[in-house]
Amino acid sequence: MCGIVGIISSHQVGWIEQMNDTLSHRGPDDRGVFYDGNVSLAMTRLSIIDIVDGHQPMTTSDGRYTIIFNGEIYNANELRLELEGKGFFFRSNHSDTEVLLMLLVNDGLAALPRLNGMFAFALWDSLKRELLCVRDRFGIKPFYFSSRDRQFAFASELKSLFHIPWISRTIDKRSVFHYMSLMYVPGRNTIISDIYRLGSGAWLLVNATDGTITEGRWWEPNIGSNSYIPRAEACHKIRVAFEEAVISWSQSDVPIGCSLSGGLDSSAIVGLLASKGKQISTYSVGFTGPGEEAWNELPLARLVADRWGTEHHEIVLNPESLLDDLVDMVWHLDEPYGGGLPSWAVFKQMKGRIKVAMTGTGGDELFGNYGKWRRLDSSWLGCLFKLSDPNSEDFRRKFFNHHYYLSDQAKQEKVFANNYGDYDTSFWLFKEYFQSARAISIRDRSASTDIATQLPEEFLMMTDRFSMAHSIEARTPFLDHRLAELVLGLPSQLRTSHGDLKGLLRESITDLLPPQLLTAPKRGFVIPLNYWLRSKLRPVVEYLLEPKRLIAQGVFRPEFNRYYVKPHLTGNADYTHIVWAAMMFQLWYLIFIDGQGKRPSFKISDLLK
Repeated sequence: MCGIVGIISSHQVGWIEQMNDTLSHRGPDDRGVFYDGNVSLAMTRLSIIDIVDGHQPMTTSDGRYTIIFNGEIYNANELRLELEGKGFFFRSNHSDTEVLLMLLVNDGLAALPRLNGMFAFALWDSLKRELLCVRDRFGIKPFYFSSRDRQFAFASELKSLFHIPWISRTIDKRSVFHYMSLMYVPGRNTIISDIYRLGSGAWLLVNATDGTITEGRWWEPNIGSNSYIPRAEACHKIRVAFEEAVISWSQSDVPIGCSLSGGLDSSAIVGLLASKGKQISTYSVGFTGPGEEAWNELPLARLVADRWGTEHHEIVLNPESLLDDLVDMVWHLDEPYGGGLPSWAVFKQMKGRIKVAMTGTGGDELFGNYGKWRRLDSSWLGCLFKLSDPNSEDFRRKFFNHHYYLSDQAKQEKVFANNYGDYDTSFWLFKEYFQSARAISIRDRSASTDIATQLPEEFLMMTDRFSMAHSIEARTPFLDHRLAELVLGLPSQLRTSHGDLKGLLRESITDLLPPQLLTAPKRGFVIPLNYWLRSKLRPVVEYLLEPKRLIAQGVFRPEFNRYYVKPHLTGNADYTHIVWAAMMFQLWYLIFIDGQGKRPSFKISDLLK
């Protein structure tokens, strides 16, 4: 696993070195730089596969092609045998980077659908003076870029691009507008107006001679496309594909561990690996404090670890201990984020013990989408006629306003300064995703929307940043494309149901789970935000969200303090998520705008003084 960076423009050598240095946490084992005129590529490497021969940037023997690659290709061995049969000679022992390089040389873009894994890479063709940039199907690995006046730069993390002088630090107004509804920044735009994301399943080709950029998609989910099959047959196929995915995605030349929450997804991965004789360590997090019994999953995780005899580690935290790392989290996250934080503690505990961590990320998106579709799919008329395109008002009330944290109207009237809230975008953004989905039913369109938004730019983003912050490669076998395409292709009524969102998965993996897990309600990593904001963090909230600061900043209305902050702090209303999101944005602003993206030297405790 790596961090990758590159520049196409006249530039100083120090820029690429500084960009690469900023990503040193992503790859402390090795680093390399490649220069070709006005083109520079660099990487920093976490050695997982072919530790000795996997050095990057990697160049073909004729010197024409050079690649920098962040990720893993899990079917590299099969692809290598095929290429050897065609006469290709490999210098490495079993480097998946060299396999990817040779496959691209042989097949070009046609190689991409054949790759099983997670990846973001850039391939330089010195003859054509072209740079091909690619991101994996689901956006597991990140890719940021910026382009202006025939100048192009890219990086695995947004903060790395702050070393490029021609990139401004201007906030993208629409992105912060979306953020206050979603708790993350969705889509192609980022929080910085000059920086963009390469989309999941997308490619981008830069011509270094004339500066032209061509973009396209090489993959998108085809949801609900298959005909009905008997439930028992579906369970059997899912189980076979799940086993193949977990075994493939556990390939490593270093020890692996598992993040074990006690839920279905991570527990199934642990059970499958252990049942195949893999020696694994498991890591679970829980909290001390009043009321934690209602959501603490440590007892369930312990049942799984005991059944399979794993080397089990329990991390029991006082919730406030996470606050010690809050500023560091915000820096690693790159963009404002108001979602879950506890997995930070899991990866922090793993650091120095393992380099590869298996997680259950993606299981919910495949099978149930958290039931977001239920309210739209509940009418007898919709069920009878399989209506898939709800009217705008139903979509607003039953989907967007119900599942997200702030309506567009509230943001316009009470949250943002006039020049930030003069459009109704967040609802329409999601309506466009919903309408443009390659799917028919409401359940399938909901799945498509989640896969295009929350999965890559919240859950996978957070998993990537928190794991790489501790130099750990997080793997998500539920997003093996063979398993994902099988599950997503099933008819929606079979894949998930109103009463049991993940029943089909549960039936497919029953033998891997202790009986108690089969009936346990879904829980989640929960942190007591309400308590934090009114106690330990109250001085921080009051400092960062005071009206004078809001006026000087020009993003939020000064009345935001009166509408939301004071009522929440005094206990007259519960605006937990709204106040938390605003405070996290202010921390981000403090680090990335006021602090210009440099690694912060202060802690949250310094703001309490």
